[in-house]
Formats: sequence, C-alpha cells, structure tokens
Amino acid sequence: MEQVVLLDDDGNAIGVADKATVHGASTPRHLAFSCYGVDGAGRLLVTRRAGSKTAFPLVWTNTCCGHPGPGEDIADAVHRRLHDELGLRASELRLALPEFSYRASQDGVEENELCPVYLARLDGEPAPHPDEVSEVAWWTWEQFRAAADDPASGLSPWARLQAPLLDALGDPLLSRA
Repeated sequence: MEQVVLLDDDGNAIGVADKATVHGASTPRHLAFSCYGVDGAGRLLVTRRAGSKTAFPLVWTNTCCGHPGPGEDIADAVHRRLHDELGLRASELRLALPEFSYRASQDGVEENELCPVYLARLDGEPAPHPDEVSEVAWWTWEQFRAAADDPASGLSPWARLQAPLLDALGDPLLSRA
C-alpha cells in the first residue's frame, strides 16, 4: 500500500495513512508535489490524468503530481514519479514554489495538500503509463497560461492556481519557446 505523510496546519508531519483512504469527501491535509517539465526546446509537457484515477480523472494538468512516501525526499519522489508515470528522466530539477498549498473538490473527492512545485528539464520522449496518464501534449508556456485562465479548458484546479504564481517568478525554464 502506498502511504502519504499527514500534516498539521503548520506543515509538520503528524503521521501516515494509506493513500487509498485519504482522498475522499473530507481529506486530511497531506504532503504532495507538482512538477512542470520542459524539453530542450522549452515546450511544457502537459498530461491528461487517466480515467481510472480516483481524484480528478481525465483532467488536463501539469507534467506530473504525486506524494512522497514517509521519509522520502520530495525531489527523489519527483524523479520517481516522472519515471513511473512517463518513463522520463530530469536532467535538472529545482524547487520553484516551496509553500504552495490548496484545497479542491470534484465529484465527492477532495484534495487538501501542501504541494511544493518543482520545475524540471526533461530528457527524452514520454512513454505514459496508462494507469496514470491517458494523453500527453507539448504546449508552450503561453498556451498553458491561456488554458489556466480559461474556465472551460478542463485544466486541473491546482494547475490554475499554480500557473500565475509560476508566471510571476519569470523563470527562464518556462519562458523559453
């Protein structure tokens, strides 16, 4: 069973729980991460979550998301999920938004996460795992920002919140096209 790290309101670890039990109508706050990966040409890899996902199935979102396991370094968890979900390796990984936190609900499933956001330089072409990702697309940062601003785009609620914060950083990894 995959476990997640439960957190108090200050972001301190207070325990662990099985991942399958924490995403419901009332989700305890827990640790997660988001990653935005770009290729050498500056294109952002956008993914559509698999239809079998409990939380936000078939929603378009950033490159990958996940949960570090108990005692696992978050950067190591990002590398693990990039590989497991997309068959990719990151040659560069950096923390962009260390304190990002959000709550979102859809179809009776709530997310309640402290979710640091990472930027990555990706090597290779994605080979999506069908249990995790139903589709992938390469977008410019401008396309992604437009989708984040468009309520009808089908983009995940966390990506909508993260996009303007990342944009405000002016990170060259996201602005190169």
